[in-house]
Amino acid sequence: MESAEATEASDLIDVAEPENAEKGRADARPDRRGLIIAAVVLLACGGLIGYGFLNTPEKPKSRAVPTAEVTYEVTGSGTAELSYLARSESGEATVEKGVTLPWKKTVQVPLGKAPTVALVLDGKGGQASCTLAIRGKHVQRATASGNFGRATCTGELPAGERGEH
Repeated sequence: MESAEATEASDLIDVAEPENAEKGRADARPDRRGLIIAAVVLLACGGLIGYGFLNTPEKPKSRAVPTAEVTYEVTGSGTAELSYLARSESGEATVEKGVTLPWKKTVQVPLGKAPTVALVLDGKGGQASCTLAIRGKHVQRATASGNFGRATCTGELPAGERGEH
């Protein structure tokens, strides 16, 4: 009987051993199909990201806008609020408040825009004059007086001239 029990035990071991051994080997080595799929997905994502960086349209370079030199000058005494056009493609004015007079500024104005300087005296009043010169040539003069007196000087710049900076 001992030999029958030993045979049964060895049969059990032989039967159980191959299943456990095979299962242990399967767990020990990685599933290559999963690794291959993961690698392909990562490469595809990397390719799409690279394509996005390489295929982006270039930003348009800002083109140089031809300008002319304009000198604004406000004479008088006291303080005033001044607004004037300087180098701005949109044509927006620059505003300075509480400026002590006299005041003078030379700026570049885009061709085709009307150079303008406007002044508003403060509540104390007084008298002030604005002048405008384009490329060193006097163009206009205006005078303001009294409380909150106003004056505006405007000139014209041709739109078609090239070679000006």
